[in-house]
Amino acid sequence: MAKVAFVFPGQGSQAVGMGKDLYEQFPEARAVFDAVDDALNEKLSTTCFEGPEDALKLTATTQPAILTVSAAVHAVFKTRGPAPAFVAGHSLGEYSALVAAGSLDLRDAARAVRARGTFMQEAVPADVGAMAAILGLAPDAVKAACDAAAEGEIVSPANYNSPEQTVIAGHKAAVERAGLKCKEAGAKRVMPLPVSAPFHCALMDPVKPKLAQVLAGVRVLAPQVPVVSNVEATPNSDAARVVPLLLAQVSAPVRWIECVEALKAHGVTHVVELGPGKVLGGLIKRITKDIESFNVENAATLEKVLAALGAA
Repeated sequence: MAKVAFVFPGQGSQAVGMGKDLYEQFPEARAVFDAVDDALNEKLSTTCFEGPEDALKLTATTQPAILTVSAAVHAVFKTRGPAPAFVAGHSLGEYSALVAAGSLDLRDAARAVRARGTFMQEAVPADVGAMAAILGLAPDAVKAACDAAAEGEIVSPANYNSPEQTVIAGHKAAVERAGLKCKEAGAKRVMPLPVSAPFHCALMDPVKPKLAQVLAGVRVLAPQVPVVSNVEATPNSDAARVVPLLLAQVSAPVRWIECVEALKAHGVTHVVELGPGKVLGGLIKRITKDIESFNVENAATLEKVLAALGAA
């Protein structure tokens, strides 16, 4: 018997046109886009469907846009596909997971991630911070390289994405030094990432008190489906833990490898990525061979995944 988890993508999965065919074909998806447009008092749906790409890439727009598309895909999928035993999301995707689990209201979540994206973009001046993906080096070796390269500045692992891919973040010069040390230690590639801020490191600490004020005004219910958090990589069903975990997540690394291992340990056999792209499915394949992953982002992938899961 298949045991299913839903996972939700983070920043970087956005693409102009995302969600458009679902909006046109499914009233549930349309209701999600309309609710967020109303909550933010702007036509975010138009930016998702038509761009321009530069506007969609701005963190303060990207975050609510991906959340909205993910929530729209979930709204369509949940009435047609199997119910999940767990949900999880990568960084921003944790908010989508909490919406799917009934813990956060969609409108509240959209306003919160709009604020989160704005605060993150404002936290570090342009050209002060950086992020880079380290490929082909074990996570603990990447951490050691960061520790050795810091020299009084900040640089640390930001995303433990897969055994072969760790993203680092911090001060620009420190990230460059750490990249060189990773190369010396045997990394295959060091790829600077085109991001507007150094996410999930101590440079994001100023975001927390501001985000805390926003989240203090949000009603949080106990998740109806356990949410595997980025910070602890364990399932949470306690309403009182939701906000502290979201605040800690701002400057803590995303422990995605452990999140996937937790799903596997709890007997999950199939993961469905709901939202734009299939980044998480690719990472899951590199983390474990015991979980089959699918992605749903439009009408075509919806039909395909429903057929595959029906057979499973």
